[in-house]
Amino acid sequence: MAALFRECNWVLTTEQLVAAGVSKERIGRLVRQGILESPRHGTYVPVLMAAQAAEDPRRAEALRVATVLARRAEGQVASHRSAAVMHGLDTLTASSAKLVTVTQPLTGQGSRARRRDVRVYTAELPEGHVTTRFGVACTSVARTVVDLARCGTLDAGVVVADSALRLRRTTPGELAAVLAACGGWPGTASARRAIEFGDGRAESALESIARVAFDRHGLEAPEPQVWLGDDGLRVGRVDFYWPRHRTIAEADGNAKYRENRRNVTWQLKRDARLRDAGFEVVHFTWAEIVYAPEEVIARIRAAFARAARLGVS
Repeated sequence: MAALFRECNWVLTTEQLVAAGVSKERIGRLVRQGILESPRHGTYVPVLMAAQAAEDPRRAEALRVATVLARRAEGQVASHRSAAVMHGLDTLTASSAKLVTVTQPLTGQGSRARRRDVRVYTAELPEGHVTTRFGVACTSVARTVVDLARCGTLDAGVVVADSALRLRRTTPGELAAVLAACGGWPGTASARRAIEFGDGRAESALESIARVAFDRHGLEAPEPQVWLGDDGLRVGRVDFYWPRHRTIAEADGNAKYRENRRNVTWQLKRDARLRDAGFEVVHFTWAEIVYAPEEVIARIRAAFARAARLGVS
């Protein structure tokens, strides 16, 4: 039975187990004994394998997808949010372990029944747009980025595009090729905008949505991830820098200082050194750039104005 589970990517249906000579009564006993678990009606996974997968969000998502695909027609693949998680890409919103997203090929005959925990998209799946992760079929990184950018907001599209480029999981050329193959599909214009805006130098989802907010409010594009200092000595790398205004903006994520309070002291000292060297420094948080972007932009523009009055612009 262990060999059979390995062959089937660690997920078997009731029908497959019965065909292999495992009675329904024995299946029930294996579940009660804690050897198998049933994450979805009619599908079974070894408990040990499920526990190991749970330690890695990418593997855990692949296993969830496998339990869905096990009872659906061949040809369906993980896509959109599920594929992004399997590829380890950042997404704008937190991943929901309760929702699996798959794409059904146009010519497929699989079940398209609506379920609260499964979202089925229907679209062409050219051979080059499909790959595997952890033994489970899914859309390629480039196709996943394009799909999410087609179906979501500009912010969401830029977050996943930046992430894929930063991790070097795809290239601008691959993204352009997928966009060309999806020409005329709903949302391709939005996807093109997000991908053209993508920049692998953005190091977090927070930095990605900040870049979109800057652009949306008419702020000139900053240089991301720049090393700055004084008298030729490096003080540190900053998230955003406007050279013409000698102004820095730092995106403060929730975990930036939480793990080590010494980071707070280090940041304060670094800011002081940067200001002593003639730089303006502005900090903002996720909540500020999402819920009050005008206030963040106003603080940055005020920094530009201070730099101009000091004659350093």
